Amino acid sequence: MIVYEWRGRFANVEVNVLHAEGFEHPVPDDDWWGQVNRHSLGWVCARRQDELVGFVNVAWDGGVHAFVLDTLVAGAVRRQGVGRELIAHATDHARRAGCEWLHVDFDPHLRPFYFDTCGFRPTDAGLIAL
Repeated sequence: MIVYEWRGRFANVEVNVLHAEGFEHPVPDDDWWGQVNRHSLGWVCARRQDELVGFVNVAWDGGVHAFVLDTLVAGAVRRQGVGRELIAHATDHARRAGCEWLHVDFDPHLRPFYFDTCGFRPTDAGLIAL
């Protein structure tokens, strides 16, 4: 059974390992705990027993806009609804916090997940690569 927790505790190494797997890069040594506590509305942790198998960060502007970042699901539990549940919890808690909009950007291959599975809808947006 997988348990989901809003603003759940985690070790930096757990998220670093998930991030490396999800985005196919070497495991970094980032301070996720410090980052999300300073800048985020919240985050959702998914655990199977003691193992972190999913994570999503919900950043915000301090007002009505929240932003989904770093949706991560361990390979061993992909295609089992973990990502959908992470986003559902993030959506629910952003709504409870008074947010009116939840934004996400993603690579093209994730379009069916975010639009069909999670209920996001397409919108015009702009981007400047820095």
